Order: sequence, then C-alpha cells, then structure tokens
Amino acid sequence: MAATSNEERLPRLLALVPYLQARPGISVAEAAADFNVSEAQLRKDLTLLWMCGLPGHGPGDLIDLAFEGEAVSVVFDAGMSRPLRLTAEEALALVVALRTLAETPGLADTDAVQRALAKVERAAGGAVDDSTVAVQLDHTERLLPQLQRAIDDGRALRMRYYSASRDETTERTVDPLRLFEADRRHYLEAWCRQAEGLRVFRLDRIEDVTILAEPASVPEGVQPRDLSEGVFHPASEHLLVDLRLGPAYAWVADYYVAEDVTEEGDGLRVNLRVADPGWVRALVLGSAGQVEVLSPGWLAEGIRSEAARALAAYAAK
Repeated sequence: MAATSNEERLPRLLALVPYLQARPGISVAEAAADFNVSEAQLRKDLTLLWMCGLPGHGPGDLIDLAFEGEAVSVVFDAGMSRPLRLTAEEALALVVALRTLAETPGLADTDAVQRALAKVERAAGGAVDDSTVAVQLDHTERLLPQLQRAIDDGRALRMRYYSASRDETTERTVDPLRLFEADRRHYLEAWCRQAEGLRVFRLDRIEDVTILAEPASVPEGVQPRDLSEGVFHPASEHLLVDLRLGPAYAWVADYYVAEDVTEEGDGLRVNLRVADPGWVRALVLGSAGQVEVLSPGWLAEGIRSEAARALAAYAAK
C-alpha cells in the first residue's frame, strides 16, 4: 500500500464521509483498497473522524460512524456530505491524462475513458473544457502502442512505408520482432516478406499500419541485429556520392548516414552511400539548385541531362 502523510491524510479524511455515505455498509477492506491505504490506516482515519464535527463538540455535533463486523456506515455526517471539488489545476491534470489515453489507440477502453473524462469535466464546474486544453499525440506516439500490441500478440502487420533511399512509398507485410530507440528515434525491426529479409523501419516514416489477423511468421533462426555499432551500416557495394548542400538542404547531413561532412562557405559537402541513385536524382531535381552532385560524374551528367529535358519540355508549352 502507498505510504500516507499528513498532507495526504487531510484530503482523504474530507473525502471519506461523502464516500461512505454513497456506499452504506461497504467493507473496510474495499474502502481501504479504493483509497490505496492499508486497512489499519483506514481504521485510524475512521477513529479520528469520530472526534471531528461541528462547533460545540457535543454528542450531537460529532461525526458518527457505525461498524457492523467489517462493514462501516455513516450515522451522522455533521455537514460533511459534499464531495471535494477539484481545483482548476487538479482538473486540468486529470483531463490531460484522460485525453492522452483517449488519443492512444489500443491502450485503454475508449468508452470508459470518455465517461471518466465527462465526469471530471463536470466536477471541474466549467474550469476545464475543450477550449482550455486539447491533447494531440504525434505520429510516433500513436504508432507505438499499436506496434507493441502486434508484437505481444504475435500478429503480422500491413504497412505503408516511405523509403528515403529510393524516394518512394511502398505497401508491405512484415512480421515484427521488436521496437527500440536509438539516436532519439524509434524503430521497428521486422522480417519483411517483400524483401525476404530482416529490416529496420523508422516509425516516423511509417505512414499507415494495420494489425492483421494472421500470426507473425519469422523464419527459423532469424535473430535481431546487433546494435552495438549503431542502427545502420551502409554496405560497401552501395554507391558513394559526393554532394554539395546549400543552407536550405543542410538537414540532409543529419537525416541520412554520412561518411564525411565538411563545411564549405555557408553550405556543406557530404559523402554518403545510397542503395538507389534514383533517390539522389529526385533530391537534386527538387532542390532548386540547393543540391549539386560532385561525383560520380556519370550521375551528375545524367541529372543535368534530365533537368535540361524538363526545361525544354516546359518551354515548348
């Protein structure tokens, strides 16, 4: 049971009388559990209440409680019949917590949370409403409980995922193994049926996910990868590109794994490996001159030719 202090005891004493009035004959054990105290502590609280009441402190002025075996009822409340009213700060804290639960898929009984939320808002007497506080979880926070539930239940997932290396969004079915966090980002490690291999997916790139009825089926012998040296390990066979980035595209150096980054004027020069040069083409053509390919030469020339054709087609209209 939780420890009790004088600061905790006073609000509990004030709440006990209306609580007991609403539940005549409740057992000491049940009341103690509701208040998260031991039965011995609750009996001490009830004994103290017998000595509380109205000015005069005569027999007809003090709170009177009746014990019948292990049951307790209020005989005289001495005016302490109204439940405590939440302060605006207390109500706000409860509303934020409940709305966070309501916004989190699969974490709680939504109907029960909404009922509790309505009761708290009524108890706050208008101090907290929709115009006072709004809770909205970010994309990753919404996905985490869904993905964890799929892992716990052993279910496969259908998801729409954006691949930055190919600059494309694909639909794929995966068998999840685990969730983990690295470099302040969340990842899902799963067996990808499309690629027929173990893959790591960044949660902020998962655009949509559905938990399937079919069980997850990870091939025998597949083990989670060793993360001791980081999440991603660019392969030596991947194409090494040398890029010059303008200030507006400096984020590329943080967003992707780079082998080398150096400052050049107000921009950056980065070397990174890519699995698909199509991603580099899309990056350069959409950058309005902020990204330049320095090497390999054949890739730079191909992009220049593609840009020239696009300009010629635009001029012909």
